[in-house]
Amino acid sequence: MLLTGLGLGIALGFAMQRGRFCVTGAFRDLWITGSTRWLTAFLIVIAVQSVGVFALDTAGVITLDPQPFAWVATIIGAFIFGFAIVLAGGCATGTYYRAGEGLVGSWFALIFYALFSAISKTGALSTPVAALRGITLEASTIHGVLGVSPWALVAVLVTGVGLLARHHLRLRSPLPLVSLPARTSGIRHLLFEKKWGAFTTALIIAPLAILAWPLSWATGRESGLGITGPSSNIVNYLVRGDPQLIDWGVYLVIGILLGSFIAAKASGEFRVRLPDVTTTIRSIVGGVLMGVGASLAGGCTIGNGMVDTATFGLQGWVSLVFMIIGTGAATRLFITGSARVGVSPVRVPADR
Repeated sequence: MLLTGLGLGIALGFAMQRGRFCVTGAFRDLWITGSTRWLTAFLIVIAVQSVGVFALDTAGVITLDPQPFAWVATIIGAFIFGFAIVLAGGCATGTYYRAGEGLVGSWFALIFYALFSAISKTGALSTPVAALRGITLEASTIHGVLGVSPWALVAVLVTGVGLLARHHLRLRSPLPLVSLPARTSGIRHLLFEKKWGAFTTALIIAPLAILAWPLSWATGRESGLGITGPSSNIVNYLVRGDPQLIDWGVYLVIGILLGSFIAAKASGEFRVRLPDVTTTIRSIVGGVLMGVGASLAGGCTIGNGMVDTATFGLQGWVSLVFMIIGTGAATRLFITGSARVGVSPVRVPADR
């Protein structure tokens, strides 16, 4: 059953690479151009997953068990993580799939993200992290606070996201885009050459996010998609050699790396690209802060921003807001602000 994590990870990494689906870009666009198109795509994944997760919970396939809300650690950690992903050039999954494309800067970010996730969860920083996460509120979900059925919130979310998606679809240019003649046809063209749209990619990722719940649950890992915990487990396994650390989530993140490599190689987008010294340093610092921030917040853009939000967890939605704020602060400092004062800005990988 653990191998289902590898299979789902390969599918997820493939879809994210081909669709250029990185949450960093979605957050960054809000501050640079004011565009909400990719944020809407991200919200589509949350909304569709929410329907599936509560259907699984209602059917008894899984049992959602909300935990107390570690509000102080979530706010601090989410801001740090949002800030860090601008330096690293990608969020957790974005760093994995870009590493699979051959971006050496993402390799550095990924290594230090995994390393400092382990240090923060089980190593030298675990005591202060645990102390901050010990400051909690009993309230854990939005529907619990409001005293309403979660299905009422599902209906509101799906309706709101549907209206946003319709708005963006109506904004599409009526003029056809100029493109080179297709080199392939059929399935190969659709998989490896044709450009994947934001909403198409979201509608592919969302069922994978839903499927992750029962597949992970069947192995004893009672959660959905998650990146930080499995990344930490890989480091701890390499140090301690404990096979119990190799769970469904570890297979998932390895699969994401493999899936993105397969997609990049087959589409001709794989190329080993060496960063300059400044980019290397920023990637390392970004990876360090990602590991610390995600451990404090209890999750990254996936575990909190995509998964916990789908269950209307307070941790997920508060984290999402403060990750966006953190991204805005780093964007102002390293991209838009640095450009105005003549400082070399952070190099922004092409998300789309």
